Amino acid sequence: MREFRFAVRLAVPLLFTYVFVGLAAGLLLRQAGYALIWVFLSAALVYAGSMQIIMVPLMTSGAGLPTLALTAFLINARHIFYGIGFVEKFRKIGGWRYPFMALTVTDETYSVLCALECPEDLEEEKVQFDLLAFCYGLWVVSCTAGALLGQSLPVDLTGVDFSATLFFTTVVVDQWRQAKTHVPAVLGAVSAVVFYLVLGPEDFLLPALAVSLAVLLFLKDRLVWKEGGPRRV
Repeated sequence: MREFRFAVRLAVPLLFTYVFVGLAAGLLLRQAGYALIWVFLSAALVYAGSMQIIMVPLMTSGAGLPTLALTAFLINARHIFYGIGFVEKFRKIGGWRYPFMALTVTDETYSVLCALECPEDLEEEKVQFDLLAFCYGLWVVSCTAGALLGQSLPVDLTGVDFSATLFFTTVVVDQWRQAKTHVPAVLGAVSAVVFYLVLGPEDFLLPALAVSLAVLLFLKDRLVWKEGGPRRV
């Protein structure tokens, strides 16, 4: 139970993103004419954040399942790298929780997991599982609530997805201050800029992530991560 309470505290910065974007996704699906059960299933099975908002006009325009599946894969392919980065840690917990954790890492939870500093008296693997499970449940509840409340919501949700951008900016600044080395951050920034200029805004993300991951894997045994930055061994 202590691990769960700690995980909930870690999730507090994510609440606005999950709740408001989830409400918007559920509201849009309901307004498009989909029954409550389909809103619930899309949240529980798709679990793709902004993709659930993007897929509404695709479905209402008559796009087929292959188109939806390909679009979802292209938009969320970066999550593959998130799971790869934590696969060894998740494997320790075993059972059904292992694949669940690998499949439920999102942009927001990945940022929290990267900066996680677990107290010595708590089980880190259980904290990680509780964080991912709590955020998953929060998303499903938020989407369903959006469908239930519909247009009775007293707030304008236009542009609320920008809260995710603000959250990532805050996380980057915080990790830059706390990190023992800035090599991954600089590598990621340079890779993103180069591929953005070469491929454009629609296609740069996946190649940038792939190159960053490959370079970091290559440097893993050549650098010692310690106070004051990396050094050759």
